[in-house]
Amino acid sequence: MRIRATAAAATLTGALALTALALPTAQAADAPSLNKPAAASVFGAHAKTAFSATTAAADPAVSNVTVNAGKDIVLGTTVAKTINVSLTATHASGIADAYIDLWHGSDLDNVDGYLGPNEDAATCTATSATTSTCKLTITVDPQLDLYMNALAGTWHVTAAALANDGSIYANDYFDTHRVQRASKLTVNASPEPVKKGKTITVTGKLSRANWEDFAYHGYTGQSVQLQFRKKGSDTYTTVKTIKTDSTGNLKTTTTASVDGYFRYSFVGTSTTPAIKATGDYVDVQ
Repeated sequence: MRIRATAAAATLTGALALTALALPTAQAADAPSLNKPAAASVFGAHAKTAFSATTAAADPAVSNVTVNAGKDIVLGTTVAKTINVSLTATHASGIADAYIDLWHGSDLDNVDGYLGPNEDAATCTATSATTSTCKLTITVDPQLDLYMNALAGTWHVTAAALANDGSIYANDYFDTHRVQRASKLTVNASPEPVKKGKTITVTGKLSRANWEDFAYHGYTGQSVQLQFRKKGSDTYTTVKTIKTDSTGNLKTTTTASVDGYFRYSFVGTSTTPAIKATGDYVDVQ
């Protein structure tokens, strides 16, 4: 993650300092950066001072802020992901630079998660004399940046733009975006083959990434749909809805009627993405 040389980084509060000290041993050596710069400070000396800005034109206008192509950012336990972020900015003098980050916390005085851009400056492509589309990337490492499960869910999106005359637009609360714990879902229908009219037992497990111990654990108490697709059809229909048990396991029964595929389907939550298991084929004789 980048920290601009001219940026004035936010100071950690006492609560954040304690959080850093409480990190698991495996993460202590590489503690995440929580030094989120305020949006208004990221362009440093290149931006106009409050006094000189009084004679400048209106601040840049920012629109079309896009994070990860509008998709939720889903992280497992080991693999880092690099996502694309971009915005469109307009100003009479043209656009010189832009900035986007993601941060987690109740407000800027209580930041407990920060994902900053990799580049020192955005790549801005002019579409006219006054308007540019500016692009950056952000790398998210679950073993460094996502040091606790409480970081799953909604994050704030910072957006800022620097005009050629030094005037700036800066908003630490421009938008929100979700960062989620990756999910896994399995299914097994048995016996195979089975006589028509006999009972089929369908088992499985719903689990999700734990960012505190880097393992997958059962997601308990979640509603999951058992679905069936006839052989030769492309459409699944819901047979019933059941809940995961105290370890994330699933188990139910149904009656064998025709050849086809059984799967479990989970609609997702704010912290965990939707997922469908690969269908398990049952031959009905």
